[in-house]
Amino acid sequence: MSEHVASRTTYILVWGALMVLTLVTIGVAQLNLGPFNDVVALAVAVTKALLVILFFMHVKDSSHLTRLTVVAGLFWPTILICITLTDY
Repeated sequence: MSEHVASRTTYILVWGALMVLTLVTIGVAQLNLGPFNDVVALAVAVTKALLVILFFMHVKDSSHLTRLTVVAGLFWPTILICITLTDY
């Protein structure tokens, strides 16, 4: 079974995107967007997490079973958070 090897350019571009998104996070923290502060911060955090999962954890080029495992791993904490928020 041959494995996909990502190019160095891909890793550098993803790292650069993560650095830019980190600067966006810092910039948004300095702005007063009212109720949208949390929305923007979560959107940036989810984007950064997806980049790490897809490229650095090699899920983008993995089998369907690996992708299903990642989705299930994200699904269960979502359920737990939703149940916790119903009590709030």
